[in-house]
Amino acid sequence: MKHKTFLEKVWENRIMVLMLLPATVFTVLFSYVPMAGIIVAFKDYQNRLGIWGSPWAGLNNFKYLVVSDKLWSLTRNTMLYNLAFIVLGMVCEIGLAIIISELPLARLKKTFQSFTFLPFFISWVVAASIVLNIFGYENGVINTMLTGIGSERVNIYGDPAQFPFVLILIRLWKNTGYGAIIYLASITGMDQQMLEAAEIDGANIFQRIWHITIAHIRPTMVIMLLLAIGQIFRGDFGMFYQIVGRSQLLIEVSDIIDTFVYRSLINSPNTGMAAAAGLYQSVLCFITILIANHVVKKIEPDYTLF
Repeated sequence: MKHKTFLEKVWENRIMVLMLLPATVFTVLFSYVPMAGIIVAFKDYQNRLGIWGSPWAGLNNFKYLVVSDKLWSLTRNTMLYNLAFIVLGMVCEIGLAIIISELPLARLKKTFQSFTFLPFFISWVVAASIVLNIFGYENGVINTMLTGIGSERVNIYGDPAQFPFVLILIRLWKNTGYGAIIYLASITGMDQQMLEAAEIDGANIFQRIWHITIAHIRPTMVIMLLLAIGQIFRGDFGMFYQIVGRSQLLIEVSDIIDTFVYRSLINSPNTGMAAAAGLYQSVLCFITILIANHVVKKIEPDYTLF
């Protein structure tokens, strides 16, 4: 039997290829073409000379990151925040999906899911205003209640030790409903007869959830974990910039690579150094996803991304 050539296979599946074309063009234009900008990290970039005309700087831009004593703190903050978002986020998302799936009435499920999904559509600008109105020192809800019962005000915006918990809390509030959709879809596609059989055999709700529901969505959990780990060194710029703002008191515990790159571009013309920080971030993400995927492949090859 003659094997079909690549072009023959493309022509045979031309309808599906045509459907894939818009996504392919979008990915090439906005993900692959911009990779040429990596060269800026190795140049002393000057606007009047452009990317190709600017002189080479070698590794000087990376040396500045190391000498400035910001590299470790930026990497640490970005990684630890994302680690908290990933671990606590998965727990909350899976828990919410299980709660919704166990609700007795379909209308109650839809209503509860809609309310938990709604915060995802709120912009970080509005979310920052909500946080300020809750935790603000002068007119915040918490401090108003504290003064009402005769207690002293709590200055959360001025306490670097407490504010990271506020960032984690607001992140969970905003994204849990959205993240639960994927797990809820996986639970919905599960064979309900297994749950009914387990219930007949005397398994309580916690046993059914642990031994059947969690086991069924485990592949989804691993895939979502791998995708999240691949972005562990990329912070949510909108959240950190809008909620923290330019507070110098909180910058030590809230400054991440993304906000540092933004401030570098705004406060100084050193585009090369900002590009070097971005390249450093991308390389870390690439190495992390390779390591995580390799570990999963050793444990359970069927759950890997590639």
